[in-house]
Formats: sequence, C-alpha cells, structure tokens
Amino acid sequence: MSTFIDQLRQRCHTCGNPVLVGLDPRLESLPPSIRPSAPKPSSESIAAAYNTFCRGVIDVVAPLVPAIKPQAAFFEEIGPAGMAVLAGLIPYAQSKGLLVILDGKRNDIGSTAAAYAAGLLGRNSPWHADALTVSPYLGEDSVQPFVDVAVEREAGIFVLVKTSNPGGAMLQDLTIGVSASNRDADTVKRENLASFAGRPVYERVAAFVNSLAESTRMEQQAGIRSPYGAVGAVVGATWPAQLAELRQQMPATWFLVPGFGAQGGTVADIAAAFDARGEGAVINNSRGILFAYKKSEYAEFGAARWERAVEAATRKMIDQLRTDTTAGRLGQS
Repeated sequence: MSTFIDQLRQRCHTCGNPVLVGLDPRLESLPPSIRPSAPKPSSESIAAAYNTFCRGVIDVVAPLVPAIKPQAAFFEEIGPAGMAVLAGLIPYAQSKGLLVILDGKRNDIGSTAAAYAAGLLGRNSPWHADALTVSPYLGEDSVQPFVDVAVEREAGIFVLVKTSNPGGAMLQDLTIGVSASNRDADTVKRENLASFAGRPVYERVAAFVNSLAESTRMEQQAGIRSPYGAVGAVVGATWPAQLAELRQQMPATWFLVPGFGAQGGTVADIAAAFDARGEGAVINNSRGILFAYKKSEYAEFGAARWERAVEAATRKMIDQLRTDTTAGRLGQS
C-alpha cells in the first residue's frame, strides 16, 4: 500500500482536479425530502437524515473528485447517533475510491495526543481516516505523536498554519519578539526563535510544519523521494497574499485550502497554492457544493433533484480550477 500523500497525488491526477468536498451536514439546509418532518426531531432521526444526505453526496462526487472531508463537529453535535453515522460514512466513501480527510482539529500532549492519533489515523484504526486535521498550538511535542502514527500507518495529517477565519489573526499574525532577558540562550537556539524575530507566529509554525514534511518524504523508487511529505498544512483561501508566500516557504508541504466559495475565496485567491505541476494542494468546498440546490444558478434542478445540483456545482468548480490554475496540468502525461 502506498502512502496517503502518494495516493492523494495519484487521485488528483486520475480525476484531473484537486477538489475536496467537505461534508458539513446542517439540518436547516437539508433538502425537504430528507429533512425530518417533526418540529423537534430526535437525534436518531437527524442522524438518519445526515446519513441519507451524505451518502447521496458521496455517490455523486466519488467519480469526480479525489477526496472528501467530513467535519466531525456536525456529527458530534447530535451525539452518539451522529458519531455512528460518521463511523459508517468513512469506510463507505473509501469503498467508492475516495480518500477521507477527517476534519477534527485534534491536539493534546503526550499519551493523550498518541491516543487521538492511534484511534483516528489510518485505515487499520477504529475510525479508518486516511488523514486528520491537527492544531499545533500546544507545541512541538503535541504534534509529534500524530506524525509518528501517520508515518507508521502511511496516513497523513494537515496542521493548522494560517486558517481561513478572520479571527485567526489574533494569534497567528502576532509578531514574534525574543528577549535575552527572559529566555535562556539554549531555549532560543533550540526553538530557532531569534531568526523569526519581527515575523508573524504563523511563519514560525509554517517552518516547523515544512521541516516535518521534509523529514517524512518517502522514497518512491531507488534514489527518488516523493516531493511531498506525510505532514500537510491548512492554509486559508481568504489570505491569498500569505498563501502565495507560504507556498514558496513550504516546498515539501501539501496544502489543504479551506475558505473557497461560501467564505469568499475565489479561484484567483487559491491559484498560488499549486506548484508548477498543478500539485501541492486540495481546495475544499463544503456549502457551495452540498447545498447548491438553494442557489439561483441551479434553480432548474430544484430541491427534488438536489443531487444534480451537487454534481453541477462540483463540475463547475473543477472546470474553474482547470481553466484558471496550474491544476489544469493534472492528469496530463
């Protein structure tokens, strides 16, 4: 079995696009034919509706895109019934040929981080996820357990670097300052903070993530290593200038780019995420695809044919990326 990142690269070439469909089911947005009719539906009935809807989306997009990204929060929100649905959706999507990136943004220290990683990462884990989103803000030792399990099981992780939400700037854009008066020289040297003085926190995180990506690049054949490692980065489409800078600063890191579509990110905003081969990123779209039937441009399908709207919106995004980014080179010999 090949590594997650090699499978992702291959799937992007096979499909000819880097579209990542996010599974973010929302009760109020479900098509009326699927939405529970009771005024106060039970958790079980909501879970059943989510299961029907998400499996329908998977059936539509599986022949078109390389991967999906279930957002764990929407399933956790409705309790055990929702988690049971999520547990079934992951292998169902994989049986259709899709890779599954579980959006859980997990993080902790020591044995707790190791437990998260062991439980969630890899097709031989209880949750079967091919990859997982991870927060780095408890530090290096909180990320390393995820890296270790990802490498051992040929899975992947995507570490938050520059998130798509405006509020992320509160911490991520803080300027780093290093004072000799309150930091011993060994600590400064170990963390390499001095070289980041005057630069934003997200750039320090980016350098750390790229070093992990570089160290986890696997040998594909004698003397040739994969251009990308097992450790990827989450970099939002809503920060196009920073996205372009980070692409240059993180050559060994595959990007997961949220913020396209409903959050305002455009094709022009995400174009810099790709390398010259059209590789290096998957672009997530959740609401813009899932609930396309509610958009005026897909009114011809109506709620009754919501699957057709999902397909049309997916194909439109694929065409946009092929036409206006280097991702158009995917699948070319």
